[in-house]
Parts: sequence; C-alpha cells; structure tokens
Amino acid sequence: MSTEPDDLMNRARIALLIAAIFAGFVLCPAPARAGGLTISPEAKQALDILYSGDSGAAIAAVRKIQSAQPDHPLGYLLEGEARWWQRYCAAIEIKYGMVEAWKRSKEPEDELYLQLTDKAIEAADAQLARQETAEMHFYKGMGYVLKVRVYGLRSDNRLAARAAVAGRAEMLRSLELDPDLADATAVLGLYNYYVSTLSPIVKLLRFFMGIPGGDKETGVKQMEVGMTHGVLLAVDVRFILARALRQYDQKYEDALKIAEPLTARYPKNPNFLLLLGNLNAELSRNAKATEYLRVVLALPSSASACGNCASCGNCSGCAACESCAGHAREIANSFLASSH
Repeated sequence: MSTEPDDLMNRARIALLIAAIFAGFVLCPAPARAGGLTISPEAKQALDILYSGDSGAAIAAVRKIQSAQPDHPLGYLLEGEARWWQRYCAAIEIKYGMVEAWKRSKEPEDELYLQLTDKAIEAADAQLARQETAEMHFYKGMGYVLKVRVYGLRSDNRLAARAAVAGRAEMLRSLELDPDLADATAVLGLYNYYVSTLSPIVKLLRFFMGIPGGDKETGVKQMEVGMTHGVLLAVDVRFILARALRQYDQKYEDALKIAEPLTARYPKNPNFLLLLGNLNAELSRNAKATEYLRVVLALPSSASACGNCASCGNCSGCAACESCAGHAREIANSFLASSH
C-alpha cells in the first residue's frame, strides 16, 4: 500500500508528466523561416520584472504589449505566465523537508487565467491561418501548456490531459519547422525527464495511454539547451530542473549549482530564495540556508513592493504580489523554526 509521501510524489509526477506530453508529428508545408524565437525588448523587460518577483508590475507591462499588439499571442502568454507565478507562490508549502507547490484548489482567478490562454491560442491560430511559422505553432502550444499548469496543480487530470493532447502536435510541429527553437526543445526535455521518473504502476498506465517513454539523461541535456539558449523559458526551466533534481534524484549539489544563477540575477524573488534555502538545508549548510531565508523575511510587506500598482489598473495583481511576499515569509519562518 502506498504511503502518503509516495502518493504525493506520484501525483506530482503525473501532473508534470501530463504537462510535458508532446508526441506525434503533423505533415505540413515547409516553414516560412527558422532560427529560434525572437521577442521585443518590451517583452524581455516584462520577463525581467516578473522574475525579479514583481508580478503586479509585470502584468502592467504586458498589458501595454497587449494594447500595442492585440492580435499577437505573446502579450496574453506573458500575463498568463505572471499569473501562474502568483498561483505557484500561493500554493507552496513545506512537506517532507521540501518547499514546493504540491496542490491547490480551484480558485475564482483561474477563470481570468484560462481566458488569457484562450486568447493566446486564438491569436496564434489567426496568424497561422495567414502564414505558418514555427513561432506561432510554439505560441499556440504554450497556450495549452499554461492551461495544463493550473489543471495539474489543482489535480484536474482529465482536463490537463485534454489540453496536453491538444498542444503536443503544436510543439513538435514547431520543432519540425525550426529545430533551433530551444524553448520547444526544453519542453521536450521536461517530458523526457519526468516520464522516466514514474513509478512502475504509473508507467503501466502510461503504456496503456500510448504515451511515449522518456530518457532522463536526454531530458536533462534538452533542458540545459533551454536554460542556455531559451528565450521565454530559460528561467522557468532552470527553476524546474533544480527542483526536479532535488525532489526525484536527491542531487542537491547539482540542483544548487543550477539554481544559484537565479538568485544571482534576481535576488529579491521569494520563490528562488526559498529554493536556495531549501537546497542548502538539504546539504547541511545551515548558515547559508539561514542567510537566504532571512532575505525572504526582509522582503517588503506593502503592496508598494509591486511597483506601479496605482497605475496598473489591476489591484488583484498587486495584492497577489503582496500576498506572495507575505506567504513566502511565513514559509521562511516555518523553515527556520524547524531547522532550529
């Protein structure tokens, strides 16, 4: 009979597996061009704001992108990404010595998040109807991937599976058209890694579902491509790989080396700080762990930490930013109390 930790691990693996299902090719005409993903300076700046831990200001920035380019999917995907980080932060808790988002219930704000993914998919579809490009197939696929993130976290596995199946051909078609699209390669790396971590029972289920097998070593290499050359997912993939090596392989030193550049570049992101504190604690480097956790405790407590809240027209985004910092401080306090 499975223990509770085993059940949680399997549930997490299943959710991540569903999120990473990308298989099958669609035969289509030749691509218009190849050479990887290109985004505007404004989009890059919005991502930097987001990863700095300021989701409210990031949403304000991406809404300007949406206004300037209402027919392009990227602005909607970026807002969905910002709202995902808010949700991830709200869901984190400490179980079995790990700081992680294990599960979260269905929330009212999910509806806005899913509307954004639908807008991204519709915008990409409209662009593809005019001209097929690897970029638009990738953006359409990412719309489905963002859906899966929330479905998986709240254990809506059937909805997550449908979204993953709808997105898988989009992602692999993107790579077929442009093998240099590192962000798509990174997503395949997630699949390869997580499918190889499944328990024997879940692997049997995977067989009957017709999901291809994976190879962990290949997956890590593909994620490293995404970390090094990715445009949209480089930070996400680095964060995910560090957590995975901690959670499934207990490779704490390797995970630490992968995660350290996150706090070096974004020293005020509470999610990154908590991960570094967790990894140092696993390595019995308690002084260093305490150092990271105390930085979390020192994060600003007011909504002004979210940047231009008054002008963003999105009080819920700023409130979520403040809530994230507050929740992260609670987690840091709990971790410090348990370690002492």
